[in-house]
Amino acid sequence: FALSLTQAAYAFDEYKSKKNEFALEQVNLIAGQTALTEQQLSLITAIQHGQNFARDLGNRPGNICFPEYLAEQALALAAEFPELLQVTVLDEAQMAELGMGAFLAVSKGSERPGRIITLEYLACRHEAPVVLVGKGVTFDTGGISLKPGLGMDEMKFDMCGAASVLGALRALCEAKLPIHVVGAIAAAENMPSGHATRPGDIVTTMSGQTVEILNTDAEGRLVLCDTLTYIKRFNPALVIDIATLTGACVVALGSVLTGLFTPDDELAAELAAAGQTAFDRVWRMPVIDDYQEQLDSPLADIANIGGPKAGSVTAACFLQRFTRDYRWAHLDIAGTAWNSGAQKGATGRPVPLLMQFLASRAQANG
Repeated sequence: FALSLTQAAYAFDEYKSKKNEFALEQVNLIAGQTALTEQQLSLITAIQHGQNFARDLGNRPGNICFPEYLAEQALALAAEFPELLQVTVLDEAQMAELGMGAFLAVSKGSERPGRIITLEYLACRHEAPVVLVGKGVTFDTGGISLKPGLGMDEMKFDMCGAASVLGALRALCEAKLPIHVVGAIAAAENMPSGHATRPGDIVTTMSGQTVEILNTDAEGRLVLCDTLTYIKRFNPALVIDIATLTGACVVALGSVLTGLFTPDDELAAELAAAGQTAFDRVWRMPVIDDYQEQLDSPLADIANIGGPKAGSVTAACFLQRFTRDYRWAHLDIAGTAWNSGAQKGATGRPVPLLMQFLASRAQANG
């Protein structure tokens, strides 16, 4: 409830000449035997700041917030918390050397070069890290498989997974949780041009698997799959990717629940419990091998789409092919990352879920 009050007080007027006059300065909670502890209040405050940071990033337009801008934001965050954060930024030449053909297939259509940004939270470096991977498509036209014009302005929100990773890292630094975390952001812009990837093109991923790109609008899984291979160098305890991945997840769950995909029952239970506590809830969806055959390609190892059936499931199954070496969960936030209509704007979800999950693990680790 206390966190919900802070969320309700958020307003974004960065680009308005007349600023909002409303400001929530103080809330007094009369809670009897359920009074919040100082530790809980400190965590709520950190989550609020991280969530607001994520919302601000999501609400900024594509002409302001592009891949290099996200890299600048990560570097600025590290400068603010130099003892807690270490940032590395890969450019496209470095990605090419690593063989990230799937990622580069998305970014090459744009004048804005792609970036892979990693932020290592340096607390408890002796333990294997939790790695958070965020989809950061700063604007998604669909590429050659162009989206309809109606509502395309909202495709600036296609980087909200990346924004939630940055928001969680900011909250971590403020809360100073004793846990090792790495954030990784796959930042690209998906544009149609003479350099853009064509439907039917075949590319080789960093893992060595080849992908037939049947639809260039299924680009999130392409930037993510190479990033999910890249982060193996951190020897993760587990990996959670966060992505506005599929319209199919919006059809399935609307804007209430985030889609949770993982073959790991224990990890699913941890994330579901954290979502209930933070009231940033998830609903577990299937990710099983029975769906993999929908991704078969006669010309490559895998196709990037699985047809009209179970679109959010086959998208998760695509990612699963690149995550079999570690514990993994995928959060499809396409329905929960932003609101449409008169109240259009980023929600900052799932920063509360991620922070509650990390706080619970830190507490369990003692």
